[in-house]
Amino acid sequence: MKTYQFSVEVAPQFLPEQSVPEQGQYSFAYTITVHNTGDVPAQLIARHWIISDASGRTEEVKGLGVVGQQPLLEPGEAFEYTSGARLRTASGTMHGSYFCVAEDGQRFEVSIPPFVLDAGGQGGSPRVLH
Repeated sequence: MKTYQFSVEVAPQFLPEQSVPEQGQYSFAYTITVHNTGDVPAQLIARHWIISDASGRTEEVKGLGVVGQQPLLEPGEAFEYTSGARLRTASGTMHGSYFCVAEDGQRFEVSIPPFVLDAGGQGGSPRVLH
């Protein structure tokens, strides 16, 4: 039986040089590594993010690909990219999913577990929520 599976690792980072806290602008970068841990080549087609700040404001982002690309990953291959988000509070969370299509036409979704964006937590290991 074929396995359709990607794993996702996230490393968020606060960007103080692009933030203006007194105006409620907190900028974050996040580097994501997507690994094809299945046994079928598959392409990342679209993304869906839910971004929430500490005051409960939520933004939903949907779009094709990631950073302008729709990478095709062979089994064992990885794709890494860095993108960003801006919050109105010093902390928040992100989670979401990727929509993928395998080379044989099978469609599947990859969950991106919640992770924390925190302007006060510079350095150290990223906090992942379960």
